[in-house]
Amino acid sequence: MKLSCLPVSFFSEIINGNMSLREWAKMGASIGLDAIDLSILFTPDHSPAALKRIRTEIESEGMKIAMVTSYPDFTHPDAAQRKRELEMEIEVVDVAAQLGAELVRVTAGQAHPETPRDAGIAWAVEGLTRLQEATRGCGVSLVYENHAKPGAWQYTDFSQPPDIFLEIVRQTSAVNLEVNFDTGNAAAFGDDPLDLLDQVIHRVLSVHASDTARHGELRHVLLGTGVTPFYELFRRLKQAGWDGWICMEEASYMGREGVELAAKFIRQVWDSVSVIEKSANV
Repeated sequence: MKLSCLPVSFFSEIINGNMSLREWAKMGASIGLDAIDLSILFTPDHSPAALKRIRTEIESEGMKIAMVTSYPDFTHPDAAQRKRELEMEIEVVDVAAQLGAELVRVTAGQAHPETPRDAGIAWAVEGLTRLQEATRGCGVSLVYENHAKPGAWQYTDFSQPPDIFLEIVRQTSAVNLEVNFDTGNAAAFGDDPLDLLDQVIHRVLSVHASDTARHGELRHVLLGTGVTPFYELFRRLKQAGWDGWICMEEASYMGREGVELAAKFIRQVWDSVSVIEKSANV
């Protein structure tokens, strides 16, 4: 398992320029992360010179980028806007490639009131399929996630309901679109997060480790203090032979301490599952 972190707690500081990406990389390195994650909102300048500077600064701190998170809205009721969303997301993937990122987190889109269920699924599948086909071979893997509600959106994620998420996963199997399994979303919106994982585990390339204070609503808390069944989820992953990126979605707003505690918790749980699985196979 390799560990990285999306610094949700520092989003405002980074976007406002009060914290540089170099400072975030330095913090990640000092905590012992294997990589850091960025939101595409952190890189408003997509010029080659700006992206080269960011990559150089991050790598100078001994870090690399595991994932760039993005927010394509393929369920928009306006066909012209859906076309623009695809064009913008192709550019996002190119930005991630220039930054040396391994993964780009993609979404289906927003739950626009005007978007019917079946049409929204069809539009999401079309957008994600065309994106996968357009960016294949660029060195970056796309990972689809049923999100909650990013600050960049007006509405919640169209595929927040597990049945819609699973249908989009099913209909994108032909283009091998992989999954970023978000543990907090599964605990908040799924009746059984373990069952949800079981249904997509063959497509899971990365995991967003997030936690929620309650079922039925995503309310971020320090990892390990909410209702997310991390031990059981990690055990399922280990039993399936999964050993990829766990990207912490750190949103406790506890500063550096929150990242340190989250990293310690995730490693302890993963290691404890590994020990038990190894003992069971002796």
